[in-house]
Amino acid sequence: MGEDGLPEGMDRRTRICIRVIVIGLLNFLAYTVVYVLIGGEAVNGWVREAADGGVVYLLKSWSQSEEKVRKATFIYSAIHSISIWPTVGAVMLAMLTLAKDRIVSAMHATIVRGRTFITILATILIVIISLATMMFARKFVEKMRNPEPYKEAATRTVARSWH
Repeated sequence: MGEDGLPEGMDRRTRICIRVIVIGLLNFLAYTVVYVLIGGEAVNGWVREAADGGVVYLLKSWSQSEEKVRKATFIYSAIHSISIWPTVGAVMLAMLTLAKDRIVSAMHATIVRGRTFITILATILIVIISLATMMFARKFVEKMRNPEPYKEAATRTVARSWH
């Protein structure tokens, strides 16, 4: 074993890909644990004006309920939620890179060559992940810039049943 805990016979590309996959999975695990601990996530949550003129930050849980949190917690949750998209993209690209040689050898006699297929797949993946990241970031910025008015928030029913 090398000093990084990976077998010594691995090439540099493989080591980097495995590190990206492990870090990505750890980020996703951290996101899940924090989601449970704080009671939801911010990107799909709400920012509302309070009756006293302040602002209230509410996370949205898996059951569609609201969890009131501090602004710092709300911002952290949003940033971590947004970071999941590039994390998933990086993990998928690392896995695709690791599988590249096998894909190329399996597709040598097809209409689309393996390398072309990998390039197309990677491009589509990057476009989708980039768009999702930008949409989540834009949604969060809009919430922070434009809190829902108090009157609207007071009459809105948020809790929904799963039926």
